[in-house]
Amino acid sequence: MKILLGLLLAIVTVAWGMDVLATGGSSGGTLPWVIRQEALYLSGLLSIALMSLAMFLSTRPAWLETPLGGMDRVYRTHKWAGILAVSFAVVHWLVEEIVGDILKAMVGREGRIPKEQFTGFLEVMRDLAKDMGEWAFYLVLAMLVITLWKRFPYKTWRVVHQAMPVLYLMLALHAAMLAPTDYWTQPVGILIALLGAAGIYGALYSLVGRIGKARRASGTVTAIEQTAPDVLTVSCQLDNHWRGHRPGQFAFIIFDEKEGAHPFTIASADRGDRSISFQIKALGDYTRTLGKRLEVGHAVKVEGPYGRFDMARQDSNAQQIWIAGGIGVTPFLAWLDALQQTSSPVSADLHYCTRDRANDPFVARLEASCAALPGIHLHIHGAQQGETLSATDVVAAQAASRRSEIWFCGPQGLAEKLKHELGRIGQGRFSFHQEAFEMR
Repeated sequence: MKILLGLLLAIVTVAWGMDVLATGGSSGGTLPWVIRQEALYLSGLLSIALMSLAMFLSTRPAWLETPLGGMDRVYRTHKWAGILAVSFAVVHWLVEEIVGDILKAMVGREGRIPKEQFTGFLEVMRDLAKDMGEWAFYLVLAMLVITLWKRFPYKTWRVVHQAMPVLYLMLALHAAMLAPTDYWTQPVGILIALLGAAGIYGALYSLVGRIGKARRASGTVTAIEQTAPDVLTVSCQLDNHWRGHRPGQFAFIIFDEKEGAHPFTIASADRGDRSISFQIKALGDYTRTLGKRLEVGHAVKVEGPYGRFDMARQDSNAQQIWIAGGIGVTPFLAWLDALQQTSSPVSADLHYCTRDRANDPFVARLEASCAALPGIHLHIHGAQQGETLSATDVVAAQAASRRSEIWFCGPQGLAEKLKHELGRIGQGRFSFHQEAFEMR
């Protein structure tokens, strides 16, 4: 993610710099006004470039899963591209409104960059693009605030977020119409055109409702079980459009078109019969009431599969350490289910962290699965029993002469704690794989 975003920022900055060198930058003004004008251009370029990337990534391009490491990381890149885009848009607005007023007060209007003159239809379109860009900026800024405000209801946020393609098209028009005319004879103009095309494709693809449709299968709910007060097991039978899945992958599920798609990890192995199951934890209004609204035979749509939390990606030369926290055990349930169907020996230490091991619905299933797999050594850590997992426990299980590969799925706080401690005492012998399962 960091490499892609950094590379995009660098390419845009270099293209802008090439234009400055080739044309001498904004001419006809004094240095303070020239600096202000070029800062305005650069911040605007960076903003629309990042927004174009975010809009394209919103189409869930499956071919990017391999280079980016999974659809979860595609979404994380989408999220941060959007955050950075709005941040540069704020800089763009500050340079336009605030810095301009400061310069007027300090050095006066003399020395300002002369505005390019246009007439007729082009002048009308530029005026329209300027107004549209300003209003779209305010709306996008408000959208960022409610996106980062986690207490804002997801259902309402999803509806509001659907306006983003329209806002992007408004901002794309603003960028294209107000860019200096000399840009279109320079590499920076080609870059704007390419990024704009990608963003417009993403916006239109979203507006016509095509996102995910090529990877969507229909089916019915075949079984529902309330395995714990806050955990619902849902099994589904899908039609021939389902392509199968690898253990550890996730899918977007639509139980109700009005609610839209929600991502859940697939908790079962692929048996070739297009049957899948999910372990759904009550984490919000939608999941808390789901059990009351579902019944056997309920129609369902499943989009996917996505993700790279996959046993096939493990390093066979490294010692395997699997760590699950709470509902993060779901991909490991699928892994264990898949291992029951193969004769290939797998050796790993599986650590499961739970609040109360005595009343946890997954403990018995984990114990039964691991009993049939002699290479999997299960460790249950119950917080109420004083058995919290620490990096020391992980290191103690590691062979001194081997590298270890950690596969983690669970709370972010636990992940950060373990990574920090392992970085301090692990002496670089650990590689850490974690699914960034956060779609908002």
